[in-house]
Amino acid sequence: MLPVTIPALRGRSEDIPGLALRFCARFSAEEGKRIRGLCAEAVALLCAYDWPGNIRQLENSIFRAVALAEGNELTVADFPQIAARVEGFDIRIPPAPPVAPRGLAPAKEFVRVELRDPNVVSLLNVSGNMRPLKELEAEAIRFALAHYRGQMSRVARSLGIGRSTLYRKLRQHGLEQIVAGPGCEEGAQPVRA
Repeated sequence: MLPVTIPALRGRSEDIPGLALRFCARFSAEEGKRIRGLCAEAVALLCAYDWPGNIRQLENSIFRAVALAEGNELTVADFPQIAARVEGFDIRIPPAPPVAPRGLAPAKEFVRVELRDPNVVSLLNVSGNMRPLKELEAEAIRFALAHYRGQMSRVARSLGIGRSTLYRKLRQHGLEQIVAGPGCEEGAQPVRA
């Protein structure tokens, strides 16, 4: 085995612009943004920083900048933590929007809409109390049956129980009709109470 030694990023500042552009292009595509690159001042800032976290820190910094960027080019303002540590670069923070005078209604009204993922199991009932374990178990079995389309071996395996235990729990929770209906795995016998 031959040892390979790669110098730290601070010793290879000529590599920083290429790495930054590559990370910017990758994260822009992943985040669905149209960022065409970095301005010259931002590249100079990145090259002036000593990168104690090496390439991983550069990658994370570019990701954060791309995720929060509002323009089509990354600027020094998109790297405030780095600019604060490098002399000669001022952090330009845009002014806060003007506050509406008291007594006037706000220009926009926000309506809170709660989206619920149908695959999330709620541990609390509508009154805010914990749901009984029996209800949660029945919901988990119902979900597994639908997810694996009644393939009992896969359902049992995914729940971490044996098939006989699964059939017993189906009877306990009154879920036999789900298995006996359409979508039941080929060759499976309907569960009898």
